[in-house]
Amino acid sequence: MRIVIIEFISLDGVVQAPGGPEEDTDGGFAHGGWSHPFFDPEVVGGAFDEVTARADALLFGRRTWRTMADAWPGRAGDPFADRMNALPKYVVSATLGEADLTWSGTTLVPGDGAVARIRELRAAPGGDLVVMGSPTLARTLLAEGLADELRLMIMPVLLGGGKTLFPGDGVLRPLELVSAVTSPAGVRVCLYRPAAGA
Repeated sequence: MRIVIIEFISLDGVVQAPGGPEEDTDGGFAHGGWSHPFFDPEVVGGAFDEVTARADALLFGRRTWRTMADAWPGRAGDPFADRMNALPKYVVSATLGEADLTWSGTTLVPGDGAVARIRELRAAPGGDLVVMGSPTLARTLLAEGLADELRLMIMPVLLGGGKTLFPGDGVLRPLELVSAVTSPAGVRVCLYRPAAGA
């Protein structure tokens, strides 16, 4: 399977709480929902449609999984929601138990063995294993060299601080820009893959 990470990201590299005010207030983050003014169904929504159409499974961190598990089951009947609900899902967590996995099709990946388990999933046959949001998990995947594709929806806004996506370990990781499309609202949807030989 290929691991594909798709993220809303500000110009200053913040990925925290793009969906709503209460999504993630860690560190006093006060800009939750910042992506909404820049979302359009054709370009930005189309990027998500394309990624989920190729997905064989979804991979989440605990906080993003909880947000998604609260949102998508109640939206049945919408094609995108139906796809989200139907796909197998994996959630990495050291605190969730089997009884907490209320979103159908969810499998727990215990936090203490997560990287090894994700390596196994990546080595298995299949399509894409898609990571949406989940910045801590996404950062770990990038640091471990497990991300095969990075789709960034770079939004024309500065947030002045918050959780970021990229590892801060000083390692050089060259990427190749495969495609870029700009939405009418100025969102740059960029598809990156690790550079050949990197």
